Amino acid sequence: MTRTRTVCPFCGCGCSFYLVSEGDRVTGVEPSPQNPVNRGMLCVKGWNAYEFIHSPDRLTVPLVRRQGALVESTWDEALSIVSTRLNDIRARSGSRALAFLSSAKVTNEENYLFMKMARAAFGTNNVDHCARL
Repeated sequence: MTRTRTVCPFCGCGCSFYLVSEGDRVTGVEPSPQNPVNRGMLCVKGWNAYEFIHSPDRLTVPLVRRQGALVESTWDEALSIVSTRLNDIRARSGSRALAFLSSAKVTNEENYLFMKMARAAFGTNNVDHCARL
């Protein structure tokens, strides 16, 4: 068994735990007693934070729609399509026509960068967060 210390992906609190793995398969979590945020405790989401890793329903590559069907793509192609479409909307309808919805499953720093991208690169203040919904 291997233990790998990491940060829980389910909110921005910063709880820490160890992913427990056997071979190449993650099998559970153990809370980190040294972390001042969670002090060796986890919420229900934290205790089950590893279950999605090996889910057969998990997307592992980007998908793009071609002729009405979703097909596998590269990250470069998928991000290029998104960027092009967002820029087209902005050119056609203005930056107020764009909105960006962020996630509680990333760090506060990543959310900050996401907000800066929306405001600086696309010129919109229409930024929200799923934890508020």
